[in-house]
Amino acid sequence: MGNRAKVLDRWYGRNKGNHIWRAEKTPRAAFTGEAQYKFEDLYISPLTHKRSADADGNIIYVPIEPQRNMTPTGIHVMDNYLQHLARGEADVADFCKQYNARTSDIDGMVFLLTGMSNQAFRTKWQIHTADLLLRYTKMGVTEVARRSGMGSRTNMYFIYERELDISPTERRNALRQRGDIGRYTVK
Repeated sequence: MGNRAKVLDRWYGRNKGNHIWRAEKTPRAAFTGEAQYKFEDLYISPLTHKRSADADGNIIYVPIEPQRNMTPTGIHVMDNYLQHLARGEADVADFCKQYNARTSDIDGMVFLLTGMSNQAFRTKWQIHTADLLLRYTKMGVTEVARRSGMGSRTNMYFIYERELDISPTERRNALRQRGDIGRYTVK
């Protein structure tokens, strides 16, 4: 009974008498170095071809120039991570398995190369991809969410509301201009 009383007086290993119910969160230090890469230098677009017209006026699709650089950093692990994101795969733990690495290793690499947290980098990647797909394709929001790495329509809605204070459908209407549908093809 004596041991039971001790257990009841504790909450997750902390003495109730100390009134410490959760660990104090210390703000993470800002990146003080100069980021080696900007987001735009690393982003791999899902758009592969642009609509054009040949000499006879027929509509053709030509590869987007310059050719997409699938290895923008030259760092094998980082370039594979960027390709992972470009495929719409957002699970960092799944990516880490192939290298027997921890998610904190990838977080640190992204932070040191971009000056952004991995979470902020991934979210920016997903929103940028979703914006392109919403603007230039007829894909439904569910398919855009899947292709951008957000997973589901619900996740996409909450990410857009949190980051942009707008729904995906409202964002599509705000981005899309006349002639945008079909201007590009998607891989």
